[in-house]
Amino acid sequence: MSARRPDPLAQVSDFDIRLLKLFRSVVECGGFSAAESALGIGRSAISQQMSDLEQRLGLRLCQRGRAGFALTEEGREVYQSTQQLLVALESFRTEVNGLHQHLRGELNIGLTDNLVTVQHMRITNALARLKERGPDVHIHIRMTPPSEVEQGVLDGRLHIGVVPQVSALSGLDYQPLYDERSLLYCAVGHPLFYVDDQQLEDSRLDSQEAIAPTFRLPPEVQSHYQALNCTASASDREGMAFLILTGRYIGYLPDHYAQAWVQQGRLRVLKPDSRFYDVSLASVTRKGRRPHLVLESFLEALAEA
Repeated sequence: MSARRPDPLAQVSDFDIRLLKLFRSVVECGGFSAAESALGIGRSAISQQMSDLEQRLGLRLCQRGRAGFALTEEGREVYQSTQQLLVALESFRTEVNGLHQHLRGELNIGLTDNLVTVQHMRITNALARLKERGPDVHIHIRMTPPSEVEQGVLDGRLHIGVVPQVSALSGLDYQPLYDERSLLYCAVGHPLFYVDDQQLEDSRLDSQEAIAPTFRLPPEVQSHYQALNCTASASDREGMAFLILTGRYIGYLPDHYAQAWVQQGRLRVLKPDSRFYDVSLASVTRKGRRPHLVLESFLEALAEA
């Protein structure tokens, strides 16, 4: 009778956890080279540690070489299990830390792009207060589309997110933060850049090539884009800014985000009295979440800010 193969992870050590965290970073960055800056170590060190993890597990986790980086089937399953393990470890650490009422651990926050120029600065100020209260807290920010922020909060990868409030998803709590106004812009080189608003007819405006967002927006906002001749699209506001600045498209941008280009004379607003819309931004957390001292402290700081 053949001997039973030993369990490769009968005992999970701190070394194993470090290797699994490295593996998660490599997957999320999309390869060894892209993970170098995120991890702060060289590609050869990443490769060696990935080999150590594969040897420890007895599995081939990824293909690497000239064809590029790709997970094997086993690698995809190990990645999903790694996500569950690291979320569980963070929950355990948070609950134990709560017994001592000392702020330690992580805050994983997901943000819609280009909120840093909002004059209210509520998020920035709340992060500053959190760090003042808990110097040992590690803050991790991910800039992703709103739908991915909400999904990340739902599955526990993110503790909190900030998104435009479109329609509430079951399982999530939304708390309004502030409203954001978007205006219609064109750039230097566009035929409308020097046309006076009083001489600019809606029919001419609506015939210009424009940009549509692929992220979710409220129905009353979608009507603003339906009136335009949208021949291009972008997944975020930065992508829309890139296209507007070509001087070939018109499009909507948050006024706080576009302000610097307006001051430089590179963008101008088109008919601001009629071509605008407002969207409410909200913080989003998971309903029925476990006690998390770092998150609760951040929410308190956000309310104070």
